[in-house]
Amino acid sequence: MKKYFVTAAVFALIAAACNNSSNSANNADSSGSTTAVTPKEDDLSSNPDYTKGLALVTSNDCFTCHKIDEKVTGPAYRDVANKYDNTDANVKMLAGKIISGGSGIWGPAAMTPHPALAEADAEQMVKYILLLRNK
Repeated sequence: MKKYFVTAAVFALIAAACNNSSNSANNADSSGSTTAVTPKEDDLSSNPDYTKGLALVTSNDCFTCHKIDEKVTGPAYRDVANKYDNTDANVKMLAGKIISGGSGIWGPAAMTPHPALAEADAEQMVKYILLLRNK
């Protein structure tokens, strides 16, 4: 059942991304002339850490308890990104928390441990999350 929800979420993200790119490519001002489309500074879709991490987060049970901009059971990913600097030490520490689980930092709800998750995959997920920092 979770796979269906994850698959639906992936398709929704892809559809939203495709819709946004087609809308921005057709921007025109009121005089009818088209405006130049420049890549956004915050467009992360071509960043390999973002795309690999998003795929891992989506294919695991992460979106059950986390969302990008709102607290569910666990903290919003953007809140995590804003709390921790994107350093190798923080990536390793947070990856360890994903694997071992825990509680207390973000409230009383315990994060489920993910012992079968490879450390490299957990680190890739953290890199994705830390890229969500507000600029």
